[in-house]
Amino acid sequence: MSKDDLVPPMELIFDGSSTQEEFIQVGEGFTNRFLIERAHLRPDERVLDVGCASGQKARVLAKYLSKEGSYEGFDIVDKGIGWCTEKYREYSNFRFQLADVYNSFYNPMGKYSPSEYKFPYADDYFDLVFLASVFTHMLPRDMDNYFHEISRVMKKGGRCVISFFLLNSESVACIDAGLNSIRVPFVYESDACRVADRNAPEKTVAHDELFVRSLYEKNGLNVAEITYGFWRGRRDLLGALQDIIIALKL
Repeated sequence: MSKDDLVPPMELIFDGSSTQEEFIQVGEGFTNRFLIERAHLRPDERVLDVGCASGQKARVLAKYLSKEGSYEGFDIVDKGIGWCTEKYREYSNFRFQLADVYNSFYNPMGKYSPSEYKFPYADDYFDLVFLASVFTHMLPRDMDNYFHEISRVMKKGGRCVISFFLLNSESVACIDAGLNSIRVPFVYESDACRVADRNAPEKTVAHDELFVRSLYEKNGLNVAEITYGFWRGRRDLLGALQDIIIALKL
């Protein structure tokens, strides 16, 4: 099977990509630049993709991970999990699971609260955990639990790569001036975050950077580097729309 066979039809793409070409470009850019180059993912390592959607990053990792490595992905949208389960059947070290977790925008009928959901994996199992545009759709009280779970399933010395819309003096000034490149107003404020839609708050969420840093510290995750994305009006130098934090488990 070629990587192009792992590109879903547009009706199954719900990760923000507007075309199949963008699905390919974003997946390859994030995986190569941040997982492999910056977080030093090795082909023989165990990887967890939280919010795997319809396999944007799995597609790239299918050709990178060796038989000694493995990939686990879960998502709250069943159509993506169903498609990936079917398409990745020949990759015996790739597994996908549905997590029926509530989200006001993506899964309003979800059974489990994100503030209580336990990842279906053993402690100290993964070398690398990543979340691409997941916390941009979660509220602070729910992120707290997810951070605990991320740390729990990571090996000591493991890495996590997570993207955000981070609120600090620079980005808030950009938002208030209407200069952010994604044209999201983030006008409604709530504890440690701003949301774009009060009726469906998880549609788009920006989080206070100091609050985010406190979650890393609370869960024994040491921030190694932050790449601030071009959503906040910066020049696109690294192909990062969102802000990306790489951290190590102490």
